[in-house]
Amino acid sequence: MTNTSATNFRQNAFAYFDQAVVFGDVIHVNTKHGNAIVMSEEDYRGMMETIYLTSIPGMTESILQSREETTEDCQAFDSAEDW
Repeated sequence: MTNTSATNFRQNAFAYFDQAVVFGDVIHVNTKHGNAIVMSEEDYRGMMETIYLTSIPGMTESILQSREETTEDCQAFDSAEDW
């Protein structure tokens, strides 16, 4: 995580945006009214997806349980199967 002032961020905005997008860095910008975070859209969308998935009751447990399954334990996808 990179920490910078609002003034410095303003002067170097394009470089900071590239740093966030290309290298996945999170930019922490300090202002006199509070702080802000700049991150890539891809990282933001991934974070929002994670929040959504973990908000579904039982989803976290299901994901953790599935990590212990081997490939042989998995069933083949059947498009005719009723979900």
